[in-house]
Amino acid sequence: MQRLQAATKRIAENSPTEQCAAEVLDVLPPVFWFVRRHMRAYREGLSLPQFRSLVRINRQPSASLSSVAEHLGASLPTTSRIVAGLVDKGLITREGSRHDRRQLSLMITPRGKAMLNKATRATRRRLEQEFLTMPTEDCVTISKAMDILRAVFNPVGEPRANAEPNRVTDESID
Repeated sequence: MQRLQAATKRIAENSPTEQCAAEVLDVLPPVFWFVRRHMRAYREGLSLPQFRSLVRINRQPSASLSSVAEHLGASLPTTSRIVAGLVDKGLITREGSRHDRRQLSLMITPRGKAMLNKATRATRRRLEQEFLTMPTEDCVTISKAMDILRAVFNPVGEPRANAEPNRVTDESID
């Protein structure tokens, strides 16, 4: 509760939007690092770029090689090698795009989805352990704040993350 009171005091000193932006920039990086560290512990021999690619392809069904390359900040030839490794491991498939015959669509396989779901469940349990030390009302406040952030930042037309309980997001581990 003291944290909430301190945050309320800081908001009174600055404009609410300015303070809100500052708080998000201050708090989210350590949360991301925590989640990434725990998710990556379950990458089962994949390189970090392969794991990040798998998460991206899960998040964006029928992803193109170009969109994965952009996400990784890698060249198309490098991304092509990363994707080939994922195909060889049976974690994704490459199919001709329905929209453009010159493009390939990348799809996650049930095996790839199972790997990500395992990492998500384990990371969720670890987060729950951290939250056990917090008062219930703080957990409720955080949940409400996440709903607000989701409404602001969720891309239009994309399903809400909590609609699929084991959904892995690329934002959670990048």
